[in-house]
Amino acid sequence: MNDSYFDGGLLQLIGWKLLGGLITLCTLGICYPWALCMVYGWRINHTVIEGRRLVFTGTAIQLFGSWIKWLLLTIITCGIYGFWLEITLEKWKVKHTEFAR
Repeated sequence: MNDSYFDGGLLQLIGWKLLGGLITLCTLGICYPWALCMVYGWRINHTVIEGRRLVFTGTAIQLFGSWIKWLLLTIITCGIYGFWLEITLEKWKVKHTEFAR
C-alpha cells in the first residue's frame, strides 16, 4: 500500500527552527534565505507522498538572488508587491521540490 506520511520529529523541528532563527538574528537577516531553505528542506525531506519521498533541491544562493529581486520590487512598488511575496515564495519552493529518484 502506498501511504503518505511525515516522519520528522518535534525536537528536530525545534532544533532546526532555533538554528535558523539564530543564524538570521546573528546576520541581521542577511542569511534568512539560508535559514528558510534549511527549515523548509528538512520539512520536505521528511515527507512521503503515496510511498514516494520528496526532496527539496533549492539552495540558499538561488533563493538569495530572488530574495533581492523581490525586495527591490517591494520597495519600488511602495510595498504593494509584498502582497504577492508569499505566493511567489511558495511557487519557488514548489519549483524546487520533487520526488526522490
